[in-house]
Amino acid sequence: MTMVIRKSSSRAMTCLFLSQLLPPTLSHHNHSFSIYKSCRSLSKTPSDFLGSIWCPTVCAAPTIRSFSSKFSESSTTARMQNPESISYLTQREAAEVDEILMGPLGFSVDQLMELAGLSVATSIAEVYKPSEYSRVLAICGPGNNGGDGLVAARHLHHFGYKPSVCYPKRTRKPLYNGLVTQLESLSVPFLSVEDLPVDLSEHFDILVDAMFGFSFHGSPRPPFDDLIQKLVQLCKFDQNHQKSPVIVSVDIPSGWHVEEGDVSGEGVKPDMLVSLTAPKLCAKKFTGPHHFLGGRFVPPSIVDKFKLHLPPYPGTSMCVRIGKPPQIDISALRQNYISPELLEEQVAADPIDQFRKWFDKALAAGLREPNAMALSTVGKDGKPSSRIVLLKGVDKDGFVWYTNYESQKAHELSENPQASLLFYWDGLNRQVRVEGSVQKVPDEESEQYFHSRPRGSQIGAIASKQSTIIPGRHVLHQTYKELEEKYSDGSLIPKPKHWGGYRLKPRLFEFWQGQQSRLHDRLQYIPQEIDRKVVWKIVRLAP
Repeated sequence: MTMVIRKSSSRAMTCLFLSQLLPPTLSHHNHSFSIYKSCRSLSKTPSDFLGSIWCPTVCAAPTIRSFSSKFSESSTTARMQNPESISYLTQREAAEVDEILMGPLGFSVDQLMELAGLSVATSIAEVYKPSEYSRVLAICGPGNNGGDGLVAARHLHHFGYKPSVCYPKRTRKPLYNGLVTQLESLSVPFLSVEDLPVDLSEHFDILVDAMFGFSFHGSPRPPFDDLIQKLVQLCKFDQNHQKSPVIVSVDIPSGWHVEEGDVSGEGVKPDMLVSLTAPKLCAKKFTGPHHFLGGRFVPPSIVDKFKLHLPPYPGTSMCVRIGKPPQIDISALRQNYISPELLEEQVAADPIDQFRKWFDKALAAGLREPNAMALSTVGKDGKPSSRIVLLKGVDKDGFVWYTNYESQKAHELSENPQASLLFYWDGLNRQVRVEGSVQKVPDEESEQYFHSRPRGSQIGAIASKQSTIIPGRHVLHQTYKELEEKYSDGSLIPKPKHWGGYRLKPRLFEFWQGQQSRLHDRLQYIPQEIDRKVVWKIVRLAP
């Protein structure tokens, strides 16, 4: 049975969630931005335990590469922006923006808090992967900033982290009670101040500072004064610890003045600051390595009224980096893979069946173009070359892709009809390597596939003389335009004689599963003839 590869059109869950959560007029706007500080009048904090009040904080959401991944991609990394070109809000302006959002624009506290917490969790996932920074402590105050922290803890749990929460002064309102109930239903532990370990660095990898928002005034009262000091002490170099936990502050680092920054020098010095709505003036004093802005729903009326200059969000991402990321030592880049073991007794006897099983998992995981594969060829000069092509079919006879028969790879295959394919599925920590002989597929098979492609792709295959030197992109556009006009009547576009498919007939498979400490699983399938039948022998290779 032939396995035909088709592109998935599924959308990210995040997009669906946001489209339902935001008012229709605000859910799709070019300048959308992250505002989440809620109306001060709805978020007063009892003055018996804080010298003042604070309010919700702006929300952002993820690139959930990813999680797509990657957490990935990843996944996908948010776009950098020059801090000098970004708008910064005063405390009065931030309060006024909230009043507009919570008034005529119709946002509710719980909407904005949900988006804010999601943005914080997503920003964390952009930089600190759960494979290395899994243990999280969210320290939450009694106001809306604390609510952001509670929501962030819930999303971090679903992202694969192991959050705990310190919430010493709880706000007895239905919204906050519900957030606590949601976390308790996930078995997220709540720790009292007394239960906190003396040395936080031994028990946690990430500390989320969600104690004070931009409307806080005065000096923190117990127990928040001591909690801030705990975080401050962690910022000081300690010879006894090779790795101190990173600190992530929500909108305003605790102990900072909203406009003047860490005036006393006794405030929290975070590694990451997640600004909400727009950065506050104090963010100009932030010197940590990671500054993110969250959310993307500021309407044009607010942008115009406050003359805001805010960075665009890439793709469907709900957080965007401000400033350049820290310089990274390439030699220090590494992942400690966490995967289920790949055991001989668990894999299929036929490598094609095993490939289909893994390919189906890659599809189900929502990985982008899981049919992308590196094709490596070698010409008569002995020099190898590689490129990414797309798998278009797989069956018992092998792996099929389509290309121009006058391209470099085609010339090399005509001289040496041997090739290697490599699939890499980052989100699953998996690779599949396939080696074998290559031959062209029957012309009728190429013809059938060619006419299944979009008309634009058919015209593109004719317009491009692949691998030849051209004077500029305008040549391609001009040729394409002429062909588009030629076939504008909807007539059949003939397949070029120099275009068609190849099939690689496998003679070797290797399935690779990433594991901790580089003790990866590598299972290789080698064909053997027994009683005039080809069977596949499975052997394990050292990583």
